[in-house]
Amino acid sequence: MSGQEIKALILESGLKCWQVADKLGMNDGNFSRKLRKPFDEKAVAAVKEAIAKLKATKEN
Repeated sequence: MSGQEIKALILESGLKCWQVADKLGMNDGNFSRKLRKPFDEKAVAAVKEAIAKLKATKEN
């Protein structure tokens, strides 16, 4: 999955990239640089899990 697709997924979920970066334990700048290249399946799964956890927290 490309970095642009990941970013679109984050924004569609109503979250900000910095929130996902924080949940993954990354610096926002490092995460932004990571978005420039394709993500492997493990990284995609981690981002999707972070999004799910943040959305669950946001809803409560």
